[in-house]
Amino acid sequence: MHEQSPAVARQICETPGMRLDHFLAIHWGPLSRRHTRAIIAAGAVRVNGVVARKGLALNSGDVVEVQIAALATASVPVAEAELAITVLYEDAQLIAIDKPAGVPAVALRAADRGTVANFLLGYAAETAAAGGTVFEAGLVHRLDTGTSGVLLAARTRDAWALLREQFRTRQVGKRYVALVDGVVVHAGSISHPIAHDPSRPRRMMVCSDPSRAAAHGARPASTRYRPLAPRSGGTLIEVEIATGVRHQIRVHLAALGHSVLGDALYGRTPAPRLFLHATALTIHHPADGRTLRIESPLPTAFDEA
Repeated sequence: MHEQSPAVARQICETPGMRLDHFLAIHWGPLSRRHTRAIIAAGAVRVNGVVARKGLALNSGDVVEVQIAALATASVPVAEAELAITVLYEDAQLIAIDKPAGVPAVALRAADRGTVANFLLGYAAETAAAGGTVFEAGLVHRLDTGTSGVLLAARTRDAWALLREQFRTRQVGKRYVALVDGVVVHAGSISHPIAHDPSRPRRMMVCSDPSRAAAHGARPASTRYRPLAPRSGGTLIEVEIATGVRHQIRVHLAALGHSVLGDALYGRTPAPRLFLHATALTIHHPADGRTLRIESPLPTAFDEA
């Protein structure tokens, strides 16, 4: 074996079948999947002396080498406790914040600034080790960048695992308020599965036909809604979801002909922001199982729309 170079970090695989990107995240983490793939794509990773390819499954005894300079580009995001983000609730296990519209939830790379994750890393440094990666800062779910409202993070890894399980098993109550196009007269629901749109990668699509849903790997999704009050050019509605598919509320309401105002991806009516707000989140507390409901007031922008 050739002599260790000061510019290279080395590990030997002891788990046959492990994907290379997973191996990198474990041994040189915390790294997101995006970062591990970028490092591999840059040719900065060698396995048994050969430049590695994405998706490689390792064998026991494989020698994995990574350029240290490449690892340095995937370091921890900047901690920004000074960001104008309100904490709605906190205790020793979790933190709930009131995410402003237009603020991304997670950081995608070390250079990102102004995200909820940046705030959490500054406000509660322990969130760095609580969740999946430091770029998520303990967050147990996501909100679209344009959506405002309740966003929950764990302060410990045990709390993160328990809360993630509640989301996975649909034990979490998620309530939203939206301002939508058109007049909504009656309460209703929509349960069509949702899949990625193969023609437009950023978009999701409703699959009402079972064969189409199967062909595109659509995920089950259920959305309930009821009108609250008419507004100029639209209707204020309350929405509840048990599932959590990407863009679920936006794509379901658009399929009903009532797209969320300000939704440039699925709608047609321009507005100063996406008028979708997570008003309440109900969970079982990870410490003692008690029911905890966290609420966020409706932003003044909804009345000013």
